[in-house]
Amino acid sequence: MTLRMLAALPAIACVAAATPAQAQDDRIELGAPVPQWATQSDLLDMPDDARGVVFIRRQDTVVHLATEGERIFNAFRIRLLQPAALQLGNIAIQWNPAAGTPQIHSILIHRDGATIDVLDQAEFEILRREDNLEAAAIDGLLTATLRVPDLRIDDEPGWAFTVPTADPTLADRDAGLLALGATPPAGRYRLSLTWEDGQEPAIRATDDLAAMITRTDNAVLISADTPSALIPPKDAPPRYNWQRVLEYSDFADWPALSRRVHALFQEAASVPGDSPVAREAARIAAAHDTDLARAAAALELVQKQVRYVYVGLNGSNIRPARAEITWERRYGDCKGKTALLLALLGAMGIEAEVVLANNQGGDDGLDERLPSPLLFDHVLVRATIDGQQYWLDGTFPDAFGPAQRPVPPYRWVLPLAANGAPLDRVEWQPERHPTELALYEIDARAGFDEPAHITQTNVTRGLEALAQYAQLSQVTDDQLETAIRSQLAGSTSWNTIDSVKWRFDEASQASVMEISGTGPVNWEDEGGAARSLILPGGGFSPPDRRQRSAADGDAPFWQDSRFTCHVTSVRLPETTEPSEWSHNSAFETAIYGSSYARVFDLRDGTMRMMRVFRTDESEISAEQAASDTRRLSGFDNSMARINFEPGLAGDAAMQPNDADHVPATFDRDWVADDSACLSAVD
Repeated sequence: MTLRMLAALPAIACVAAATPAQAQDDRIELGAPVPQWATQSDLLDMPDDARGVVFIRRQDTVVHLATEGERIFNAFRIRLLQPAALQLGNIAIQWNPAAGTPQIHSILIHRDGATIDVLDQAEFEILRREDNLEAAAIDGLLTATLRVPDLRIDDEPGWAFTVPTADPTLADRDAGLLALGATPPAGRYRLSLTWEDGQEPAIRATDDLAAMITRTDNAVLISADTPSALIPPKDAPPRYNWQRVLEYSDFADWPALSRRVHALFQEAASVPGDSPVAREAARIAAAHDTDLARAAAALELVQKQVRYVYVGLNGSNIRPARAEITWERRYGDCKGKTALLLALLGAMGIEAEVVLANNQGGDDGLDERLPSPLLFDHVLVRATIDGQQYWLDGTFPDAFGPAQRPVPPYRWVLPLAANGAPLDRVEWQPERHPTELALYEIDARAGFDEPAHITQTNVTRGLEALAQYAQLSQVTDDQLETAIRSQLAGSTSWNTIDSVKWRFDEASQASVMEISGTGPVNWEDEGGAARSLILPGGGFSPPDRRQRSAADGDAPFWQDSRFTCHVTSVRLPETTEPSEWSHNSAFETAIYGSSYARVFDLRDGTMRMMRVFRTDESEISAEQAASDTRRLSGFDNSMARINFEPGLAGDAAMQPNDADHVPATFDRDWVADDSACLSAVD
């Protein structure tokens, strides 16, 4: 269903149980009466022109807050219009057994004026499924499944059930949200938040729900009959996708949440002075001379010696495993690894704090939300060393050490502190190093008609480098070369593949792939002895037009942060003279908050070209976008081209230009020094 509902589910996703095993109830209660606080709306008449796969005659969701915990009631009655809708007869209800026992109130089929009670003829099967074992994740959730028999088109199945959702770690605090999807099927929707006396939380709803909300002393009701589709403004920041949402929270503010979770990590990171963890810290401190080196060694220890396993048993979705336990069993999730790293750093006297973060990009606009652990799915360490902040993530591979910028581009994080801390804004900055650096070298000194020696090097940083490391560090050199040869077999760009090399450069946190071999050079015949060549990596496609309808208002335009640098070097045929060579347009321009540059240089018998793109602003105003759109027709989207004309001399010939000096691919170690890319746009 397109109705989204998330309630009271503390969602720091890297969870690991640290509490003693609790009795787990794998029962479900069948035929239980509907709770007194749960209501079902009237049925919506079936319209004559109903289209789609289903028609929602009624869908009710009620979140109830009580002293003994939170429960969620769901009731549906749906008209099946197409064969694809028959899959709704595969009912699956999932719950955490630590929270309690679910209740199945009824499962009925309404057909031609008759009512069939499914519970009289079928039984639920209880499954303990671990769907993510291959991803090292054990959540302990139970699933009750039922395959409704004899379901037909035009039937109206209906079912009602209640699921407990209280988390034992935050049993006295509720936080969550109710959300109506952007494009739900036609029908009637009722979403309610109810509470017992003394349990009322703070509540905040988006403006688009205002006309749908009814408020009473102990409830908030959202009513919608066939709600219209919602389309966020095109290319707007992610926070504009926050639509038709009602939040609730028992936390007074963000510092209150910070204090609460901080106490859990302080307890988990507390270790005796003679513990194995303390001895590891002493060993690291003695082996290294600086705090930065010690922090790096502690991080490497957690990354290499403690494997990642998500264990979400017994509902401990917030509480980290104790550092000693994680070290003893040598596995843990993000919270367990973070607590262990915090213990090691604390034992060495290195100032460090735990921060909650969102790895899925859902933190844009976090400062406009009610405080809730639901909004975080990751936790890591931020240390202060010699006056500088460093981010340390124990779930990363060991090649990723302390970094002054977090690899995921966080917008907001919540530091954990004894006295509480507010949300901390992570200021957006343009990239200082290319996230993608492509080096392409063509050695055509043997002449126009001979194959050239070609070397192609790709240098990647950031999240893509992390993904490449995870994949390529597990294969042998022979396996990698075989895979690349197979991939490039039959390519028009290569005659032979002589070598394939990959390495990860820890100093620059870069994944480096180098392929060398021979291949044809696609010189174009321009008549007579004249030639031209389109250089790989030298052209820009024009940016998409940043334009919206007036109905979208003045929302800013948003773009991903990117920095790409392409450097191409052509060693020219030795039979030619530098004066016989020229190139097409070089340029430097900025549009839509991004910089574009292309420069050429000819030195020492080598034509050099560098093309650079960088995002300078993550958001631009609608006014700036409109102004830049008027300039878009003048954007140079030509491919980079070099030209050879025998006998060319004088003003038409290309001359070395110190202002546009471009290092060749072989002039430097570009992995260690990519400053030329930055100078083109900074």
